[in-house]
Amino acid sequence: MSSSGDKPGAQSPGVKSRYIVSAWYDWVFFLLPPILALFVGMGISGTPFADDRFTWWGWEVTWSGLLIGVFIHAHLILVFVRSHGNKEIFKQHKLRFVLVPLLLYAAMLSSNYVLYTCSVIATFWDVYHSGMQTFGFGRIYEAKAGNQPTHGRKLDWALNQLLYAGPIVAGAVMLDHFEDFNEFSDVGLMFFTKIPVWMDGNHAYFTWAMLGGGAGFLAYYVYAQFELQRAGHTVSWQKVFLYVTTGATSLYTWGFNSFGEAFFIMNLFHALQYFGIVWATENKNMQRMLRVEGKPLGKWLTLGLFVALALLYGTWVQYMDPSVHMWWALTLLVSLMHFWYDGFVWSVRKKQV
Repeated sequence: MSSSGDKPGAQSPGVKSRYIVSAWYDWVFFLLPPILALFVGMGISGTPFADDRFTWWGWEVTWSGLLIGVFIHAHLILVFVRSHGNKEIFKQHKLRFVLVPLLLYAAMLSSNYVLYTCSVIATFWDVYHSGMQTFGFGRIYEAKAGNQPTHGRKLDWALNQLLYAGPIVAGAVMLDHFEDFNEFSDVGLMFFTKIPVWMDGNHAYFTWAMLGGGAGFLAYYVYAQFELQRAGHTVSWQKVFLYVTTGATSLYTWGFNSFGEAFFIMNLFHALQYFGIVWATENKNMQRMLRVEGKPLGKWLTLGLFVALALLYGTWVQYMDPSVHMWWALTLLVSLMHFWYDGFVWSVRKKQV
């Protein structure tokens, strides 16, 4: 990838860039999105954009809910560009990319037990996956700083899981995640329906423990980085900035949902970051697939199709009726494959960085 000094995309001889793509690209697509999404959420709170409902293809929606829904599902489908669209990766994992999704889809179509289980798994896997995406970006920045792959890895992992998953599990929107267990009532598994009730009854204890512990952990993390710098360690301040801003945004938005826009804020920056990393790493491969590499406007044509087709899928998901078994199963399949494929294609593994 290109790196940058004072000029985007440029690099002085012998100077190793600490950015993933370039300074301007990283700040726009990776580093600033959490803060920018928070400001957007604050800006739309209480406005007709977020509150006024209208009918869209028979559904009662708000503009903010509709657009973030489209954007979320658009970013989910992008993983197939990296898996099925990359010949080298596809050859290595044909079984995972062809047989597994077919078998899982058939199982969801055949059994409501499997379908509802996949729905619950997707809800909580999404939480873990989101934290791991931020963790992965940070570990790449750590490697860019020239540090050992294992140095500080455990602390980084704990920070991201605690500050992302914790406020979701214990914060203001906790019940929105755990109420998925109520779907098991349709197949007679009443035990699982007790989980949302128990979580709701103990909500206050979880909330204050997580907010207090999360804020304390975040402060300790910043202190630890300064101590590492004093000890001669090369600290990646891009990583620290990303982790601190993401953690603080997560604590504030999921923990309190002060603007009623926590879901919008967190998913906006997560999806934008994913669009950014997939385009940065796969745009040349996509140009070759379309046979437009090196041709006038070839890159821009590819970018247009890249964005448009993803948004088209996202729009279809917002249009389709989830009560239609085959369509709901299909969207669940895409979500689960996104989380799984992303785990072994994108995650920064210990042996790599």
